[in-house]
Amino acid sequence: MRVRIVSIEDMTADLVAKWNGWARPDGRLISPYLCFEFTETVARTRPDTRIAVLEDDGEVTGFFPHHAPHDGIVRPLGAPMSDYQGIVARPGVHIDPRAIVRACGGSAMVYDNWYCPLGGIPDARREREGSVIVDLAEGARAYFDARRSVHRDHFKKTARRLRAAERDFGPVRVKLGDDTGRAFAALAAWKEAQYTSTGKLNVFSIAWVQDVLAQLRAREGEAFGGLTASLWFGDRLAAVEFGLVADDVYHSWFPAYDPELARYSPGLLLLHGLFEQAQAHGLERIDLGRGGGHYKKYYASYEIPLDHGRVLVPGMAALGICSWELAERAAAVMPDAVANLPVRLRRRWAQVSAFQPRFAPRLASFAGSIAL
Repeated sequence: MRVRIVSIEDMTADLVAKWNGWARPDGRLISPYLCFEFTETVARTRPDTRIAVLEDDGEVTGFFPHHAPHDGIVRPLGAPMSDYQGIVARPGVHIDPRAIVRACGGSAMVYDNWYCPLGGIPDARREREGSVIVDLAEGARAYFDARRSVHRDHFKKTARRLRAAERDFGPVRVKLGDDTGRAFAALAAWKEAQYTSTGKLNVFSIAWVQDVLAQLRAREGEAFGGLTASLWFGDRLAAVEFGLVADDVYHSWFPAYDPELARYSPGLLLLHGLFEQAQAHGLERIDLGRGGGHYKKYYASYEIPLDHGRVLVPGMAALGICSWELAERAAAVMPDAVANLPVRLRRRWAQVSAFQPRFAPRLASFAGSIAL
């Protein structure tokens, strides 16, 4: 296997066609994140975007979109914000991830949503979790009938909350699209408040994230682009989520709701309305992503496995990662407050480093997030 590193400007129409074809094995798209258009969008605002082109016997066999290594660490495109990461390749091709890391100029690659159709990278995996798929190919009515037969109590409770919202506020409706920008503005405000209250990094404050979301919002209604869905209780905005759309797939990305309306479960009511309108908008699959909510078990038609892990080759970045892991193991015998500290610091630094490749903004974001 030969690997050469190119920029987005080097991608010809023929290479893009190969990429998007392999992202659709058997003609069915895996995820909008694996489309070339997502890489193109991120590249417009992240000048460190690179593409590893994989070749065998002079023939292109795959692509790995990533960011040029900072501090020796290679990160998949858009990580950790991208909900699918990995290599888009011809089915059945052999891939050596360590050779790719070396060709990219790093000694480590860290990932958190690695798509693994061939079993992933077993010795690099730290954990595996499924991305939950809602299959609406037979229509919303057939889907809900099937889920209610398994989780009757959950759907009865959700129906009661819908009736309560209608009683207290008036008609409940879900709107797909956001021509005024009002719904997305509310989403951003709710997410920022949530990040602050939970002590998490406010990703909406990062310039390149803002730009990527703005580009995707501008493409709403196109074959590839963003989609804002909003839930209304009468004239009151109750919940909003922003996701990615390509082909017949919608990927839920940033959900939020008015915390004053939590007792009505507005996030679930928004999902129900989205499911009901999906086919009218050409959508047959809703991807709810991995982790982050016990509620997903009520809606899962099936799951797509995604891995969290790291690939190491000899070098300073690999040594640094191993040193952190050694410190975590050493601290594990201490009282919980001490034992958890290295883990918390490493994870926050890793997250901030991925979002902020330049050191000064990275340090400022890290200090601000720790202060929270």
